[in-house]
Amino acid sequence: MKTFLQNKALPKWIILIIDQIISTWSFALSFFIIRQFDFETILRGHFFVYSGIYLVVSVMVFYAMRIHTGLIRYSSTDDIYRIFTAVLMASLVYGAIVGLWVSPAFHIDSVNIYVVLLVNFFISSSVLIMMRLGAKALFYYIKRGSSGDKETVLIYGADSFAILVKQALEVSNAGRLTIAGFVDDNPNKIDKHIQQKRVYHINDIEKLQSKLHIDKLVILSEDLKSEARKNAIETCVELGIKVVTVPPTEQWMSGQLRMNQIQDLRIEDLLQRPPIVIENDKISADLAGKRILITGGAGSIGSEIVRQVLSYKPEMVIICDQAESPLHDLQLEMEEHYPEANLKICIADIQNFNRMYALFKEYNPQMVYHAAAYKHVPMMESNPSEAILTNVLGTKNLADLSMTFDVEKFVMISTDKAVNPTNVMGASKRIAEIYIQSLNNISAQPKLQDNVQGTALQQTRFITTRFGNVLGSNGSVIPRFRSQIEKGGPITVTHPDITRYFMTIPEAVQLVLEAGTMGRGGEIFIFDMGQPVKIVDLARKMIKLAGLTANDIEIVFSGLRPGEKLYEELLNQEELTIPTHHEKIKVSKVREYTYNKVLASINELLNLNKEGDELDTVKQMKKIVPEFKSKNSRFEELDSMVQ
Repeated sequence: MKTFLQNKALPKWIILIIDQIISTWSFALSFFIIRQFDFETILRGHFFVYSGIYLVVSVMVFYAMRIHTGLIRYSSTDDIYRIFTAVLMASLVYGAIVGLWVSPAFHIDSVNIYVVLLVNFFISSSVLIMMRLGAKALFYYIKRGSSGDKETVLIYGADSFAILVKQALEVSNAGRLTIAGFVDDNPNKIDKHIQQKRVYHINDIEKLQSKLHIDKLVILSEDLKSEARKNAIETCVELGIKVVTVPPTEQWMSGQLRMNQIQDLRIEDLLQRPPIVIENDKISADLAGKRILITGGAGSIGSEIVRQVLSYKPEMVIICDQAESPLHDLQLEMEEHYPEANLKICIADIQNFNRMYALFKEYNPQMVYHAAAYKHVPMMESNPSEAILTNVLGTKNLADLSMTFDVEKFVMISTDKAVNPTNVMGASKRIAEIYIQSLNNISAQPKLQDNVQGTALQQTRFITTRFGNVLGSNGSVIPRFRSQIEKGGPITVTHPDITRYFMTIPEAVQLVLEAGTMGRGGEIFIFDMGQPVKIVDLARKMIKLAGLTANDIEIVFSGLRPGEKLYEELLNQEELTIPTHHEKIKVSKVREYTYNKVLASINELLNLNKEGDELDTVKQMKKIVPEFKSKNSRFEELDSMVQ
């Protein structure tokens, strides 16, 4: 009993002895059955010779097949199969020895030994299996009796993977979990039983909750994108049933599920859409063997670009960022996962033209992914000069240098906040978009080359990708809500009607790479962001995912922040979209901008910014972007001054 409670395993030699006691007893019983329990005749015959030889053969076969090395409490169908095989092999070997050597040599043939072996096969294998199943049941019974809080769980699915999850949970969480059954939407499996557990329909979850008091739904993380599974998850969230995920079975260590691999379902998982299909061959042809510069490489989007770009085997990846610690962390991660990659880690500020010039000159990149930017709306509303220096001047520096050094493609990461901007941040990104668009036809105007220091025959293609919020990015609403929930609330939401588009970081970057590959220059690619999500609904779901209710965590509406608008847009009113071969990517049919005019306007903006007059600076931004109308901001008074 103590051994069971302390999770200690019996020594292998004891298991071997127990198996042989059972095997020999079974053989003797079979012998007695065939001789109709005529003990006097049996004991005066050759019973001990037959039994002794069988014991020797059985020990050798069981030892050779390592039957005694498995932990009895973890016995599975594979172990049952191995026992059947071992008993069969022992019978065949023993039969051959008796028939070919024992009977002819000692002239003993007083019993039909082959019938004895047949009866013994069924008795021995059955008892050996029952012993293991009984020991396993006893172990879990004792663990259940000795454990504290218990939880009742359902497992989504009724296939072989769900069965593996059931077995792994029984082993990994011995005594703490009661598995109520499986849930599935396959009508052929409903009301059937798998390993003594019933399969229920997903529509029965609510009934099961009231009847069995379900605590958790367990689901494989790779199954999250199925519509039926999403419905089951939504039902559980509404009922207050916690949803936990386990990784794909190939990620289990030594075939066993670890406790730290069982994770609570995150809101990011709940908002995921069907996987994006991209043309890897074309992207590979575009990136393989290239020198690629990624600015803002330590950020949430930039670091994911680094990860995905490295999978296409570029010649070199230059990672540029001014954030020292995140850049160091990324370097350690990449060195661990891509030890053969040629990485150049550069701490640099894109505002510093000379530093960026030196970087371009040293590494001569062929592709630039520009993800460096200031993106927090309220922060930039309070510090417009920094938004202009990084988002406008920084982008201009990189774009000009890309022309100077004949970069093949320049892909800029923009934002939905650049559409009809209501804040300084969005307007600064829109100005950056306008500038790189105007550069796309610069090669047709050789008289302007002195201004950008480019060569007369430069072929740089400037491409813009525009999308909304990404789940889990640095500073996004989801980590903030999660932190507020962990502290017991309240959750602060700016407005009950505020909505946002959301996309996961990996799928956003996948579309960036795809758009960069298909771009011919001058396009603004717009991504399908799915349906907008109300932020207050997002907060409520996160509360429920944490196993709490609205009574546990208060939601407080703090009011719109400076520059914030209720609804984000992905397209200007004067723009149209053109479909591409990828259903999730469209091209914005944008207005044409003349480089001379754009350059003059931006130079005036940069000069005003250098002088430090914020009102004149923002007024110039509104002149460059006429649709820029401030909301909930100190700059609203300027709208009437700019016509």
